[in-house]
Amino acid sequence: MAKTKVAIIGSGNIGTDLMIKIMRLSKVLEMGVMVGIDPASDGLARAKRMGAAVTHEGIDGLIAMPEFAEIGIVFDATSAGAHKRNNEILQAHGKRVIDLTPAAIGPYTIPPVNGESNLDAPNVNMVTCGGQATIPIVAAVNRVARVHYGEIVASISSKSAGPGTRANIDEFTETTSEAIVKVGGATRGKAIIILNPAEPPLIMRDTVYCLCEEADPEAIRQSIHDMVADVQAYVPGYRMKQQVQFEHIGSNAPLRIPEMAGTGQTEFTGLKVTVFLEVEGAAHYLPAYAGNLDIMTSAALKTAEKIALRHFAGEPA
Repeated sequence: MAKTKVAIIGSGNIGTDLMIKIMRLSKVLEMGVMVGIDPASDGLARAKRMGAAVTHEGIDGLIAMPEFAEIGIVFDATSAGAHKRNNEILQAHGKRVIDLTPAAIGPYTIPPVNGESNLDAPNVNMVTCGGQATIPIVAAVNRVARVHYGEIVASISSKSAGPGTRANIDEFTETTSEAIVKVGGATRGKAIIILNPAEPPLIMRDTVYCLCEEADPEAIRQSIHDMVADVQAYVPGYRMKQQVQFEHIGSNAPLRIPEMAGTGQTEFTGLKVTVFLEVEGAAHYLPAYAGNLDIMTSAALKTAEKIALRHFAGEPA
């Protein structure tokens, strides 16, 4: 089976890690072009050494290259602001786009939750690293008991947050909060990101809080464990740090939820579910503590392979 050629726009941490994954792991995709704007970037230098075509002239440089005609899928690992123009140009040339920024032009895509639903979309959005790690858990709870409110806290090492991540903090929280609702199924969602400067760098940690209707805790626990196994299939370093925690919230001491204002339910009674996660990276480019990088690029790779199989190989995804 012929591989589908791809291009990556953005030669920073995410783009470089994704390139290495494609070259080392994929039996479906072939690295075509690495695109950057800094001719001295490590990502472009590595791409060139590894045999990929490169340009430091951004999207304009990409579309001017003879290799562009053979590219089927383009990953955008730049910024939410840059993605809008990049997408417009790529759509005009009929390219399928996988967006690793929080721009959210295309539908949110989390492989084990709705990965089969958006394979025909011209642009799919991979939400955020925190979203990829935590929204599967919200969805796992919601398929057993309706989640009225989902809150996630993503803590990542500051060393694993490059300029693109730092420039998109506001978009991170907004995009992740929205995806908790649209993909996770919660009525309301809230996302918090913490850049931890600790030395030595700490591995990515995520906490998920779900306020849901009363249900069998064992059914919820099993649903969460099944979802963790689904994520581990493409992110081996994804795991729970401890057992799922349950707390029954009674009418004698309800929780007040300001974020639920406007829904008619600002006081919650029911079941509080708490899950603690850890994501260890595969260390393809950055050290293993950068699980935030690994889960994002792994999700993008899995999604791209499914799109390639459906649209470029004549085989079902």
